Amino acid sequence: MLLQPNELKQQLDDPNLLVVDLSNKESYLSGHIPKAVHLDYMDIVAARPPVMGLLPDAHNLSLTLSHIGFTPERHVVAYDNESNARASRFLWTLEELGHERSSLLDGGLKSWLEEEHLVSQGSEETKVPSDFHGHYQGNKAADREYILARLFDPNVVILDVRSSAEYHGKDVRAKRGGHILGAVNFEWIQAIDQEHGFRFKPESELRLSLESLGITPEKEVICYCQTHQRSAHTFMVLKYLDYPHIKGYPGAWSEWGNDPDTPIEV
Repeated sequence: MLLQPNELKQQLDDPNLLVVDLSNKESYLSGHIPKAVHLDYMDIVAARPPVMGLLPDAHNLSLTLSHIGFTPERHVVAYDNESNARASRFLWTLEELGHERSSLLDGGLKSWLEEEHLVSQGSEETKVPSDFHGHYQGNKAADREYILARLFDPNVVILDVRSSAEYHGKDVRAKRGGHILGAVNFEWIQAIDQEHGFRFKPESELRLSLESLGITPEKEVICYCQTHQRSAHTFMVLKYLDYPHIKGYPGAWSEWGNDPDTPIEV
C-alpha cells in the first residue's frame, strides 16, 4: 500500500493505473506527476457547519469519481504536494466504498521531486470518464454513537492525532477545547520523516512509538483530528503496519467538540 517514487515511475504506462493528485489546482498545474489527474479535495468531503470533514453523499461522490475515470478494477495511487493528508483522506474514502486496490505515494510530490523525477506542467491531463456507482460499506468509518458506545471498552483505543495544544484544550477550534474522554494523543506529524521527503518513518520506529502508548495491533483503533484529514494519514500509517481493526471518525472534533452532550477531558 506504500509505493516509492521509483516504483511508481516504472508503472506509469500501466493502463490499469489511476494516479490522482490531491494538491490545489495551482500547484498541480505548476508541476505534477505525468499522467496524474487532478481531484479537488473539497469534492470528496461534505459539511454541516459547524461539523466539517464529513463523507459526501454517495451519489455525488460517485459522480466525482466517474469524472476522473475511476472504476473498481483500477489501481489508484494518490499523493499531494504537502504531507499526504489529503491523499490519505481520499484513499480512506475509497476504502469506505470497499475499494482497497490503492497505494499512497510515500512522501507524495516532495519525495518525487527529491528523487528528481520528471513532472508535467501547464495543463491538466486528459480524463476519460467512467460510470461508477458506489455505496458506503460502513467498515472504515466510526460515528459519534459508535464511539460513545465504546468509550470504556479496554479493547478499543481512541486515538487523537491533533497537536498537544489542541489535545489539552490550549488551542480551541470548537465550542469546547480538550479531547474525547479517554483518548490517547499521538500527533500525526510524528509519523513523518521531514528530513527524507516526508516519507513514513521506519516501521520499527513507528511501532515502538505507538505501542509505548498502548496502541497495539490486537485493539480496535479509532483515529480522529479536527476533520479527519490528519487522522486519515494516521489511518494509512496503521494500515501500513498491518493493524487489522482501524477506523476513522469523519466528523471528528468539529462534531464532538461542538456537541455539549459528548464527554470530554482537558
